[in-house]
Amino acid sequence: MAYVKREYTRTLELPIAITDYNGKIVDYNEAFDAMFNLTDIEKKMTSPRNQSPHIEYKNKLYRIIEQDCADDQGYKMHIIYEDPEFNELQKEVKHLTKVNKELNYIIENSYDGISVQDEKGVTVRLNSSIERLTGIPRDYFLGKSEDKLMTRGFLQESVTSKVLESKESVTVYQGGVDNKQIVMTGAPLFNENNEIEKVIINIRDVTELVLPQELKSDESEHHQKRHDVICEDKKMIEIYNVIERIANVEASVLISGETGVGKDIIAKEIFNKSERQKMGQFVKINCGAIPTDLLESELFGYESGAFSGANRSGKPGLFELANKGMVFLDEIGELPLKLQVKLLQVIQDKEIRRIGATKTQDIDTRIIAATNRDLKEMVRHGEFREDLFYRLNVLPIHVPPLRDRKEDILPIAHFYLQTFNKKYNVNKWMSNDLQDFIKRYEWTGNIRELANLIQRLVIIMPTNELSIPDLPEEYQPSFHLETGNSNLLKKAAEKAEKDLLQSAVSHYKTTHQIAEALNSSQATIARKLNKYNL
Repeated sequence: MAYVKREYTRTLELPIAITDYNGKIVDYNEAFDAMFNLTDIEKKMTSPRNQSPHIEYKNKLYRIIEQDCADDQGYKMHIIYEDPEFNELQKEVKHLTKVNKELNYIIENSYDGISVQDEKGVTVRLNSSIERLTGIPRDYFLGKSEDKLMTRGFLQESVTSKVLESKESVTVYQGGVDNKQIVMTGAPLFNENNEIEKVIINIRDVTELVLPQELKSDESEHHQKRHDVICEDKKMIEIYNVIERIANVEASVLISGETGVGKDIIAKEIFNKSERQKMGQFVKINCGAIPTDLLESELFGYESGAFSGANRSGKPGLFELANKGMVFLDEIGELPLKLQVKLLQVIQDKEIRRIGATKTQDIDTRIIAATNRDLKEMVRHGEFREDLFYRLNVLPIHVPPLRDRKEDILPIAHFYLQTFNKKYNVNKWMSNDLQDFIKRYEWTGNIRELANLIQRLVIIMPTNELSIPDLPEEYQPSFHLETGNSNLLKKAAEKAEKDLLQSAVSHYKTTHQIAEALNSSQATIARKLNKYNL
């Protein structure tokens, strides 16, 4: 190439490189040298040479304009410049990928169940909480329409159809297994043509949120009986002595303790031993299990026409329902700060005002609150009002975890064994080794975990005596069978189970009917049908 032309390229601000007929860089200007590593860029430029190819270098895209050098046959001049539009797009793609990853994590780890359905009501996405709420693998729901789920007995009404019809958010309540009450809120997702292309459904277990305690399930009665009779550990005996002393004291009670220790039972026991049980109701609400926008109306009630979708005749709040009785505010640490102010006013003024009302009304109710959180720490961090904390913490009761109440463990286990024997019409008992295990075990899930294990053993085990080998795998010591005979037995059992289910499917229309016929639960039947692709 002529000297003059080479000198001319050196003065240009854009990176320029000269290659010979083999594609090897033989010259370049200062701008090229400052921006690129010669070896790296040469490898990229020796790829098939187009008229205006692109190369990627250090996560950026560059365009290359090639031009033949007139004075040097076979030599080419390459003018290289950054493609700003593509690089901006690449940044946006990376940002969206990061946001999408975060959203996926949030959805998957949400305590509430989340379901996404298309415009035909077919489930296209679910999070893992669905399995906790229903006991059924989420794969069973994927690809199925709400109509089919209603036919199989999993849904009582279609929230998606209501959203598609109204084109706005809709909330419905429905019953679930084990007398659960489920609230489902569906929200429409519109496309650019203002057409609904997806319906996002939030699913929450709101059992024991709004019903008076007298209307709760038999299980609550069993809990009450258990704690009314079983109290052999010294720590619990002292707590019950305190209950006797404070039952008729007109002051707020704050019950603390880990999840599953029976704080709700302590609260009900205070009510049962008080004079208020003759005059009013025991009303419980879980402050952490109901959507914030619904919580205020549930606590304080509302007047007719207070908001869109409100009952035409209005609705009394839980404080009104508990007049002359007691209100139990479970998970009080989850109460939003806005409602903490209103609760403080209720405690101080002994009056409430419904949403949309112009006048207040007097109430006479005793408040019992419970939490598994450190409220003092929340106060220090500004997450809980200090004045409300001291108003609630007049009479504190701390319920110790089950692992610290060794003398209560076996009596509670035997109580649940009797309860489930009666419920499932069987007569099973625990061997000495199983009783020893139960007493030694840590029970991080407390009474709830113990009850769950006893129920599983009663349902699943075919023998009347329950022993250590019957325990689920997560409770077993680490050991492995070294014989293949267990696999043969497992295959034979699975074949028999599949044949039985095939016969049941041909005779019954819904999983609920199959579960009744086989004396099993609907959740178990659904899992088995999914396992065998029936």
